[in-house]
Amino acid sequence: MKRAFNFSAGPAALPLEVLEEAAAELFDYRGTGMSVMEMSHRSDEFVEIAQRAEADLRELLDVSDDYAVLFLQGGATAQFAAVPLNLLGDKSAADHVNTGAWAKKAISEAKHYCRANVVASSEATKFDRIPPRAEWKLDPNAAYVHIIGNETIGGVEYHDVPDVGNVPLVSDMSSTLLSRPVDVSRFGAIYAGAQKNIGPAGLTIVIVREDLMGRAMAGTPSVFDYKIQADNDSMYNTPPTYAIYIAGLVLKWLKAKGGLAAMEKVNLAKAKLLYDLLDSSGFYRSPVTRDDRSRMNVPFTLNDSGRDEAFLKQAAQHGLTQLKGHRSVGGMRASIYNAMPLAGVQALVEFMRDFERRQG
Repeated sequence: MKRAFNFSAGPAALPLEVLEEAAAELFDYRGTGMSVMEMSHRSDEFVEIAQRAEADLRELLDVSDDYAVLFLQGGATAQFAAVPLNLLGDKSAADHVNTGAWAKKAISEAKHYCRANVVASSEATKFDRIPPRAEWKLDPNAAYVHIIGNETIGGVEYHDVPDVGNVPLVSDMSSTLLSRPVDVSRFGAIYAGAQKNIGPAGLTIVIVREDLMGRAMAGTPSVFDYKIQADNDSMYNTPPTYAIYIAGLVLKWLKAKGGLAAMEKVNLAKAKLLYDLLDSSGFYRSPVTRDDRSRMNVPFTLNDSGRDEAFLKQAAQHGLTQLKGHRSVGGMRASIYNAMPLAGVQALVEFMRDFERRQG
């Protein structure tokens, strides 16, 4: 079997071992005579799958008991609304740091429910960096401070947890969660669409501090109410059962690989390999300030955009797929999530060097 090196930003590649295990259990999950996608979410078998997935997630991230872990739907986009609906409480404003396309969408959605203060922005420099913390003009009376942990399109990432005082910090970590250790206790809430490092599209993970629940805005749909979902073990409605099952296999795979500290070492090595090439070449360019570059999503451009089509076509011929940049920014983008092996980045770098020799 020949598999491509898939650099898609999401839905993204899954570990081959996970796909093989899922394939082996597709028609008959452990003697039940049925697929996981066919069984009731109330069945003993599926409840055990969900409970094990939550336990493994808590273990990998060291999530304490004063946080709820929710398996929801709707992606990070739904959480752009769910966060203010649940966390505003008696406040009328929330602080946002504008670092790119996803931050702008979160701000736009929050404006439906509150005053969304843009306390810092890198839009003036085309979102090539994270605004320095010293420049943030935070409101001490804000309900929370919202950041995008990693901008999948623009390729900027927070490498440290910003200090926002006593105001809860909320982060969309869709493209970084499980790529490295994170101190969950520094956050009021974390949410992530699964389709980057966790599993297939359709599952959204929310980790929220218990004391922040139970104060949802009047009129909040019950399915979006964190407290209702927590009280019902994320089964107030039918959850995305098969996506939870696959995520559970990914979590088991991560534990077998040595956990998040071990995964971070591999991810650092992959990112360094690719960025070293970009920095040593006059043919390729990274648009992101070095200190804020994403380890997960690496956008880059060629010195002549007229060569883009040839680059993408020839890369695909070499088994290097999904390298086209987002339509809003153009160029190229290599997403190198957990499931991308070091060999995939090595193959990409080798191809890029060869393409430069032939086209430069």
